[in-house]
Amino acid sequence: MTAQLSSGTAACPGCLATPAEPARPIPDDVQIALSLPGIHCSACIATVERELNAHPGVEDARVNLTLKRAMIKAAPDTRAADLIPVLERAGFEAHELDPGALSATQADKAGRDLLMRLAVAGFASMNVMLLSVSVWSGATDATRDMFHWISAAIALPAIAFSAQPFFANAWSALRVRRLNMDVPITLAILLALVTSLWETALSGEHAYFDAALTLTFFLLAGRYLDYRTRAAARSAAEELTALEVPRAIRIVDGVEAEVAVADLKVGDLILVRPGGRMPVDGQIVSGQSELDRSLLTGETLPVFAEAGQLVSAGEVNLTGPLTLRATAVGQDTSLHRMADLVAIAESGRSRYTSLADKAAKLYAPGVHILSALSFVGWYIYSGDLRTALNIAAAVLIITCPCALGLAVPAVTTAASGRLFRKGMLIKHATALERLSETDTVVFDKTGTLTSGAPELVNLGDHTRAQVEVALALAEASAHPLSVSLAKAARQAGIKPANVRDITEVPGYGAEGEYRGQPVRLGRAAWVGAQQGAETSAWLAIGDDAPLAFRYSDALRPGADEAVEALRASGKLVLLISGDSMGAVRALAEKLGITDWVAEALPQDKAQRIQDLRDQGRKVLMVGDGLNDTAALAAAHVSISPASALDAARVASDIVLLGNDLLPIADACDTAIKATRRIRENFQIATVYNVIAVPLAVIGLATPLIAALAMSTSSITVSLNALRLR
Repeated sequence: MTAQLSSGTAACPGCLATPAEPARPIPDDVQIALSLPGIHCSACIATVERELNAHPGVEDARVNLTLKRAMIKAAPDTRAADLIPVLERAGFEAHELDPGALSATQADKAGRDLLMRLAVAGFASMNVMLLSVSVWSGATDATRDMFHWISAAIALPAIAFSAQPFFANAWSALRVRRLNMDVPITLAILLALVTSLWETALSGEHAYFDAALTLTFFLLAGRYLDYRTRAAARSAAEELTALEVPRAIRIVDGVEAEVAVADLKVGDLILVRPGGRMPVDGQIVSGQSELDRSLLTGETLPVFAEAGQLVSAGEVNLTGPLTLRATAVGQDTSLHRMADLVAIAESGRSRYTSLADKAAKLYAPGVHILSALSFVGWYIYSGDLRTALNIAAAVLIITCPCALGLAVPAVTTAASGRLFRKGMLIKHATALERLSETDTVVFDKTGTLTSGAPELVNLGDHTRAQVEVALALAEASAHPLSVSLAKAARQAGIKPANVRDITEVPGYGAEGEYRGQPVRLGRAAWVGAQQGAETSAWLAIGDDAPLAFRYSDALRPGADEAVEALRASGKLVLLISGDSMGAVRALAEKLGITDWVAEALPQDKAQRIQDLRDQGRKVLMVGDGLNDTAALAAAHVSISPASALDAARVASDIVLLGNDLLPIADACDTAIKATRRIRENFQIATVYNVIAVPLAVIGLATPLIAALAMSTSSITVSLNALRLR
């Protein structure tokens, strides 16, 4: 690869992701990770964090709802075995987790488990419905009783298996004397079963096994839809950790030895060969090369590296061997600190309370009180326990939060389908709700607003002979500017000149001999030219004046339209980039963005996002680089292009699948419509309850009628959601 072809020998300050001061000592406290499979709302987060933070030895505890995980910073003598009983007493299942282990396998298992339970409930429900049709058609006496017992034989094991998630969560809550949405669900199912068994044993006319199964099926459908919206989300912090190098070459008394990175200490000499990734933060002692810093800065052009320059863990050495002295190792490297920033930001995002959570907070107690009052009132009025149980079951079923449970997932699924067809993938369950609230949009530059690849803009300014020489030198290199020059020349039908003895000089460029004259393609200073403000590669042929091949970074399709549409909708648009001042200013002026920041470090971007949030703004961050990861996680909602790094994609809530940025503005509009549909669904469920609940309370709705009414409300909610498609 040829050298970095712009002027200067030091990296831009905005590209440096590590401080020059010595590393801080590794703290004595420990990190404990606990898996919490039973949490599912903001109330769970608050309870878990309160219980953990109150335990002696715990310094800080944060819960990530998406990963169903708690990260605990604790004193050295604190163990996971001390904390698990604390959470179990609070009603939460907890297991110790290896912090470095990914949870994808468990997530897949949970999805398959839900789908299997849904299939069992659906199959059993259809069979019991067929038997019920015979009873409704007039079957009497022994025939009716036989059908009821067959229905019981199908329904009891099916519900025992399918409804386990609701039973387990309800029991966990009741054990610690609190209520959640699964408590009324469980009571409704159990009351329907008990009432049906009672009726069957007494040879009664009505049994409600079909109602219990239908109820279970619809609730599992809502739970599975919610799971699917979360399934794509993984931890960006874990992706960053995966970039850390496991082994390194340490030099001791001139002898090279491969050691584990965990064994490195500050001050060690480390050899990094071409193609290797930096294992630690350090300072180059000897060697010249180029560094690929795209992971840290998002900028695609390599930077020149020589003795005295600082490097960061995660950067890639491209062309020549480098020896560096470690200044930060382990948890103190810039890469590890960035992972910590992302983990903290993800935990903060998981505190967002969705509309469904807010509604559920008031719903569960009201359902229980209403059902209990109905039971007591009817038992006092009629003196018949059977009648009182029937009416209490009907009230619980008719008010069962099935429509409420489907309100958000149904809309999210419909909106996600619409946006997917337009090139956007929704990953997070609450992303649409948060996107609808945004009033500020922050863009990264390279790879986001621009294509991130240099394009030659002045090929026609040079003679064919000059381009032929440049092509011969460029094809000997993998440098982005050389690749772009070679591509443009080949497309113009030009063939390389016969340049002999081509060699690459790490950090500078490529040189050879053409018709007895030395020729060079590379950095301005190397060929004797004066570098201008533009990105350029310089060609020197013998004693002739050097020639500049100039490059620009083209805008992504739809970038100017997207920015204009967002501004027209009343949103504040900002540009924050790690690129140089001149490049950022030029792009901002081209797009009409008045608020911009250049040479921003990763922590600067995250801090600017946090400052905007502190001002009360709801920020949408659009970025693609590793340096954007913390900012993406810290934003109210975030979007990454599909071409972004893995860590950036998983830190974002939405992935832009195509190259066109215009769908971003459409996504904001769709999100507003989706939130409106969610509110409409809550209104539908409320109106349904206002009409249906009094009928159940006064005894005009049997549990079967209640189940049919509940199913009708669920179908209505789903149909309303489909209007988004």
